[in-house]
Amino acid sequence: MAVDAATVRKVARLARIAVPEAQLEPMAGEINGILQWIEQLEEVDTDGVEPMTSAVAAVAPLREDVVTDGACVEKVVLNAPKSADGFFVVPKVVE
Repeated sequence: MAVDAATVRKVARLARIAVPEAQLEPMAGEINGILQWIEQLEEVDTDGVEPMTSAVAAVAPLREDVVTDGACVEKVVLNAPKSADGFFVVPKVVE
């Protein structure tokens, strides 16, 4: 997929980014270079490679998941601008 100046202009307009006319062609070249690099990465054989979330092995300390009723309704609604019967009162936004 080749990107031209017209495509860069359209994407810039959609993204509400001001791109001077003189920079459209150079930017199209840069985007095409990035896309060629991505195509190159697609050629790498990743079969059998497990996905990872970090380059460093780390184990997050987890606490036991216990369901409670909160038992602190007063503290939760204390800073609310408006509350009633332990619930937040918010303005109606959908008709």
